[in-house]
Formats: sequence, C-alpha cells, structure tokens
Amino acid sequence: MSSALPTADMFADETRRLAALHALALLDSEPEREFDALVALAADMLNCPTAMLTLVDTDRLWIKASTSGEQSEIARDVGMCTQTIRGSDPLVIDDLALDPRFDANPMVAARDGLRFYAGAPIHAVDGEGERHAIGALCVVDTTPRSMSDAGRRALQHLATLAETTIAARAAASKALEIATTADRQAAALARQDRIFRQAERMAAFGSWRVDFADDRLEWSDGVYHIYGLPMSVRPTMTTAMDFYPPHARAEIDAGLARAIETGEPLDIEVDFTTAQGEQRRVRVMGECEGRGEGGKPAALVGVFQDVTERHALELTLRRTADTDSLTGIANRAAFDRALDAAMLRAHRQGTPLLLALIDLDGFKAINDTLGHTAGDDVLRGVGRVLEAPWLKGSFAARLGGDEFAVIVDDPGLAASMGHVCRRLEETLRFPIAMGGLAMVSAGTVGVAMLDQDCHTTRDFVHRADTILYQAKRERVGERRRSAA
Repeated sequence: MSSALPTADMFADETRRLAALHALALLDSEPEREFDALVALAADMLNCPTAMLTLVDTDRLWIKASTSGEQSEIARDVGMCTQTIRGSDPLVIDDLALDPRFDANPMVAARDGLRFYAGAPIHAVDGEGERHAIGALCVVDTTPRSMSDAGRRALQHLATLAETTIAARAAASKALEIATTADRQAAALARQDRIFRQAERMAAFGSWRVDFADDRLEWSDGVYHIYGLPMSVRPTMTTAMDFYPPHARAEIDAGLARAIETGEPLDIEVDFTTAQGEQRRVRVMGECEGRGEGGKPAALVGVFQDVTERHALELTLRRTADTDSLTGIANRAAFDRALDAAMLRAHRQGTPLLLALIDLDGFKAINDTLGHTAGDDVLRGVGRVLEAPWLKGSFAARLGGDEFAVIVDDPGLAASMGHVCRRLEETLRFPIAMGGLAMVSAGTVGVAMLDQDCHTTRDFVHRADTILYQAKRERVGERRRSAA
C-alpha cells in the first residue's frame, strides 16, 4: 500500500475540506456523550466489536469516539477511513487481507490484525454552504465477515445521524457563544442579532437568560417558537417549568441547582409539551455568567433546542438494533442486556427470577417437508406465543435459529416453575400447513431458577441449557421406548 498523502487531483478542494473540519473544533476535543452513544449504537446495531467515529486531518486520522473508550490518532495513510471519504457511499471490505490496498497495512498484517472494515463518510457544511467529507463512521472486526444491504443502509443512516449531531453541536456552540458575549459586545449587537436569528431558524433553537438579581427570565424568538407561545407572553420560571412532565421538571431543577452551586455547565435532554399539546424532545444547555452577592452567579445563560427528530431517529435505530426482524421480538443482543439487568435487580431486591430456554422439536423436518416459508411461519408463531398475556410482560427473545428464551420476573409466575414449563410446552404445540401437507410444531423447554450461587449471565444460561438438553434426552428416550 502506498504511503503517499492524498494529492490535489484526489481532493480538488482539500484546503476548504480541512478548513471545514478545523472550524468545527472537534479535533483533539474532550469525549462527548453524543458521539460515545453513537458508536455504541453502531457496534450494537451492526454486531461488530469495535465502532469508531474518525476525523481525517492533514496527515493524521484522529479517533473522536470509539467503543474502546479511548481517543487516539494514527497516520492518515494507514487508516482505512482515508479511502472512505473519497466516495459518497459506504466502503465495505469483507476481508482486508485480500484487498491489495490494505493487505500490507500494519493494522492488517499484525498478529490478530483487522480483517473486516465498513465505513460511511461524514460530511460538514462550510460557510459557503458546500459539503465536505471530514471523516467517517466505521465498524471493524478481526475476523472476515460480510454486510447485508440492510446493514449498509443502517450504516448510512448512522452516518447521517453523526452529521446531524455535528451540525447541531456546531450551531449550539455558536449560539451559546453569542448568548454569553452579547452583553459585552453592544457595539456589534445588531450584526450578532441577525446571525443569531438565522441560526435559530436553521437549527430549531433559541437562547435564554435568568437574572438572579430580580429573577427575570428572558427568551429569544426561537424559544417562544418552540414553546408555541406568542412573544407578547412574559415568561417566568414557574410558567416555563409548567410545560415539562414531572420527571423532566425534577431533572431540570436538579441541574439548575447543581450549576448554581458548583458552576458546572448545564446540559440536559428531556421530554417537553408545547402550548398546543405536542409532545417534543428538547435539549437545555446553560452556564453561569458573572458573580453576584456572596460569590453566587449573577445569571445563567444558555440555549434551548428542539431535538425531537434526532431523538426519534435514535429510538428507531435502537429498536431496530434490538429487534429480531422475522419474529418481531427481541434479539440476542437485547436479551443479553435484559438478562443482566434482571439478574442484578433480582439479587438486589431478593425477588424470584426464571429463565426459560426453548428449542423447537423437528424444526428441520418442517423446513425440509413444508419449505422455508412454513418454517418462517413457525418462528413467527413462536414469537406470538411468547408474548401471550399469561406471561405477564415477561421478556421474550429469539437467540438464533430455532432457539428462544423467556425471562420471567413476575413474582406469581416465577414461583411456579413447573407450571411455566408445562404451559410453555403446551402453547408451543400448534399445527402448520403448506401445500396440502400439515405438521405439528412443538418445543422443549428448560427452566432454571436464579439462586444466590448464580452471579453471571453465562452461569444462568448454562444452568437453563443443561436442564433443556436433559429434557430433550428424556423426550428422545420416551419416543424410543414408545416405538419399541
């Protein structure tokens, strides 16, 4: 692989690209929860051990966020993301060792080196309104693998979410800078006001200020617009807080108190209801201004932003990442997290907890005899069975293939392990027909009770798995005795 840096032909406007990147003040910045959450979501959704958000500088590739939690940099000509920003579509390489561009790359050639890479370019808009590729959102693995069309689309959606987050960050930072310096720049107030109003319209945010000397609250036009209130209404802290549900109000109260007491910035994202009754999601950011009597802040200034669309996209992506697309119930990744949380809760509260593992009997025979369409119908049917009302909200998941699991934390059900096992096996027996042929789907269930000696999810799953396969052996023995 060549070590030469990109040429002027490869990047006709490299100078403006770098200017757009540097203007964002992202390089060498501290970790930020939005980007950490984004790479964690990418790793979960694409089922890769490592996800990163990278920025391509003049001669280096800086890792802004990574699932490893570390920020670092590598030479630009070594990073795969340098290739990614040359195109507009995701770059997916199933096996880096077989790609002549990367087979000699030290990150690939090393022992336990990288073998799989998938990345999508991330763009930013400069002051002239032109888009430039400034970096990439990527996932990597040390083993070769492939990525489906759905995975490519998800990666592109995540890159779009990264672009939106970067743009919102830049707009909010600009707005906060204007809000905190407006009082000291009276001579430039008119020009700043025009810029601020334009930024408010573009990024759906506004500014606010609380003067502690007289408890006066001031809003910009953007805040009025988000609240859905006419600008003739005089805002007060009491009326402003009335638009939040109780849990959000408590969170904001605590954040304001903490900012006033410690001087640390306020940055909270909560639910919100407009004057018209519309449910929204907003971000409240602020910081202390000046010092008053007793060393307390003279005021709090900040910005108020409508992040409903971004929040909805995050929730959609999270639901997609946690859901088995065929059955509509949870997938293995969501099950692992749910089981860990349920065990922690049960140990802490001393409440009973059951884990039921299910293996379908004769599923291969149904596929071979009636076809894969019938097999998919069976899997969907099992998904419906495991969400039946009698299970009282138990957590159901498809672990893969014809294996399923149910986490039972209802006290009444969890106290009746035998009843749960029998009823599951009864409801898992249902007919399936295709092309004039009919068969019966069934499943074997292994149920384990959590006890004080079981501390890890692996131990709990192994215990239920052992019971499941003992039940399967007994069922096979019964069939042989019946046949004899």
